[in-house]
Amino acid sequence: MSDGAPVRTALYDEHVALDANIVDFHGFELPIWYSNIKAEHLATRSSAGLFDVSHMGSFRFTGVNVKTWLESIATQKVTSIAAPRCAYTHFLDDNGHLIDDMIFAVVSDEEILGVPNASMIQVMWDWFSSHLPDDGSVVLENLSDETSIMALQGPNAKSILTSVLGESNHVGRFKWQIIGQNDLAIDGWIQGTGYTGEAGYEIFVPNSQAPLLWRSLIQAGSVPIGLGARDTLRLEKGFLLSGVDFCWPPLSEVEDSAFLARDSWETNVPFGLDLEHEFIGKHRVTGHAENDARWWGIRYVEKGPLPRPGKDVTSLDGSPLGTLTSGAPAPSLENIGIGIGYLQNVSEGDEVLVVASPRKSVKAVVVRPPFV
Repeated sequence: MSDGAPVRTALYDEHVALDANIVDFHGFELPIWYSNIKAEHLATRSSAGLFDVSHMGSFRFTGVNVKTWLESIATQKVTSIAAPRCAYTHFLDDNGHLIDDMIFAVVSDEEILGVPNASMIQVMWDWFSSHLPDDGSVVLENLSDETSIMALQGPNAKSILTSVLGESNHVGRFKWQIIGQNDLAIDGWIQGTGYTGEAGYEIFVPNSQAPLLWRSLIQAGSVPIGLGARDTLRLEKGFLLSGVDFCWPPLSEVEDSAFLARDSWETNVPFGLDLEHEFIGKHRVTGHAENDARWWGIRYVEKGPLPRPGKDVTSLDGSPLGTLTSGAPAPSLENIGIGIGYLQNVSEGDEVLVVASPRKSVKAVVVRPPFV
């Protein structure tokens, strides 16, 4: 985003009407909460939450060889993903550092839709553009400014969606489809994806149609959710946050930028990495020593100051093990402290200490997320 005034999504007036607490988030004016973070978090886990995620980008890639081309710069084996499936991938630079992660949908053998992270739209546009085939066989389009995105997440998401858009517009987990005929005349597409770990959808519509769909989904029973609960929901499932749990070195504002300069091996994500093909940056992914720091979760086993980003983790005898990149109380776990970060020389089940304050280190156990 530019350094100018924050962008208001097509749903801004809807947020104001609901008395949302609005903040500047990566250059967008978005709600941090409507009621409070914990209540919205638990509503998503127990019923269905509705999120305005229109700050996320929307790219279209087309061309006869588009899957082979994308596979050459992605850690995911794109050619193995058949339409109409969605998948997760990383993109690494020439040094093997993680630039960004992305969910993409294979529409056909000649069309792919991708969702870059909010603060990375221009960065990823430049990266993709610089690697397009010289012969023009792959075309890249930026649909971000014209597209609104809503995420409907939770156990009641299907009943709410089908009551508004009809049974034919339900799509299965990590599947994609065009939005079919419906009483609201809503156009666009829908994916069985999301950032909460709950069943649900991400719905992509023209900006002009977003307010009608938003109001209709709320009237059908969904609860509007802000960015605060979005963060605690993703943390409970152990999902990485771009710019927080990893950061491309040229963009890092951290003094020791190497701390967040990571690759797909270090992030230890159990999906999105396939070593059976060649891709940019693969040499770093395959070049690690067994005891190098990797991404792990910690869960408190006693009370104390909550885990927060930047807090050090040590062994029980005080030896440094690493640092947390994300941490918070887990609303679904009665506010037990949880966190994720990069730790070395640990295994699942190890007891460690989180240096939560200058006076207090809190005992925790190493876990492999998700936490819930």
